[in-house]
Amino acid sequence: QVKLVESGGDSVQPGGSLRLSCIASGITLDQTVIGWFRQAPGKGREAVACISTSGATTYSADSVKGRFTISKDNAKNTVYLQMNTLKPEDTGVYYCVRACTVLAGQSESWGQGTQVTVSS
Repeated sequence: QVKLVESGGDSVQPGGSLRLSCIASGITLDQTVIGWFRQAPGKGREAVACISTSGATTYSADSVKGRFTISKDNAKNTVYLQMNTLKPEDTGVYYCVRACTVLAGQSESWGQGTQVTVSS
């Protein structure tokens, strides 16, 4: 059974940084793309970043480009989302899923996510 577990969310002030982790089990990261998504209160899901099976190709949404970086450590079977210069609009529940778009993610399993709150 494939399982992805998110962690690392916290409450931070604007301008702060966080690193989210997504630990995979039941699959190795060279077999699947992994995307980070977020959902703010009262809003729909948004694709934030995605990394290819090889790790050579990454994608970041315009809203986070230059601030968020996705990476992975195949030895630890973990995908990371480094988030810098956080803004209040980055607040939401962050999920890692085996997809790069919201449409593709609809057919995948979603975990509990990890809460990120950016507030002064």
